[in-house]
Amino acid sequence: MKCFVTGAGGFIGGNITRRLLKLGHEVVTFQRGNYPELNKMGGTHIQGSITQKELLMDAMTDVDAVFHVAALAAISGPRVDFEQANVLGTRNIIEACRANGVQRLIFTSSPSVVFDGKDQIGIDESEPYPTNFLADYPRTKAIAEAEVIGANSDQLWTVSLRPHLVWGPGDRHLYPRIVERARQGKLKLVRRQGMKIDACYIDNAVDAHICALDRIASNPDCRGKAFFVSNGEPTSPEDLINSFLECAGLNPIRPTVSPLLAKVAGWLIENAYKSPFFNGEPPLTRFVAHQQSTSHWFDLSAAKRDLDWQPAVSTSEGIERLRQHHSEEEPVST
Repeated sequence: MKCFVTGAGGFIGGNITRRLLKLGHEVVTFQRGNYPELNKMGGTHIQGSITQKELLMDAMTDVDAVFHVAALAAISGPRVDFEQANVLGTRNIIEACRANGVQRLIFTSSPSVVFDGKDQIGIDESEPYPTNFLADYPRTKAIAEAEVIGANSDQLWTVSLRPHLVWGPGDRHLYPRIVERARQGKLKLVRRQGMKIDACYIDNAVDAHICALDRIASNPDCRGKAFFVSNGEPTSPEDLINSFLECAGLNPIRPTVSPLLAKVAGWLIENAYKSPFFNGEPPLTRFVAHQQSTSHWFDLSAAKRDLDWQPAVSTSEGIERLRQHHSEEEPVST
């Protein structure tokens, strides 16, 4: 099968590409930068932006399946940038799929599309999109996901996957950021009894995408739907983050910040960075503060049933793999 992967220079997209090649598929990737590690895998790699519709049209010639992973996943930034990357880019993908007769489209979404700032305890896919979003990333991802789901038809089968907090060896975002902030003494945890989150080891996220590729053809019940994907092991943020710090040889930290203080600080800092006196990405926003102050874990029954998927790598095994990988690599840096 000829597969097309957007955002293959990133953590999830790169690992999907590697798995597809290992399974014997022909792979064409599409990403903004030039990545030497990606070039070493094999396949065909095209540099470009998903906002370039004509380039996408040509790149997707004779493709059987598309994995649309590319997105702008920043916590802040100009609204127009999120609209262009996450909404317009996804519309271009859908249009290129239709124009090229692509039958399978697997979209990498996010659980944040249904996050309303409150606890998400064992929720399933019936949870609605909120009426108000705390950031442009989840807002534009929700628009994109809805359009992918709405594009499902007899000619174009679509599935949307929502992997949560993906981590593991090779992660250049979540794990390194946590480690670097801890080294700088800037990592703070919210103190709230009973709070739990469920993250997703990278292999489990990739497995879900591969299962979707297969099941979208054999099981009509999975088409035009979204699915939560995680490890299925809700745990306290303190335990998970301290496991990451242990892998990096750092001391554990304890929660010291109240939820109210985190939310107030997020609001103040986010607004301060809108002024001309601050540059760059704010260290805390409303969205991040609410995420860090709430539980978010999910009912995975639908993915297990309709995609025939199971999280094969436990959190403890993933941590051991991360520890081994970290011991063999250079110190983590951002």
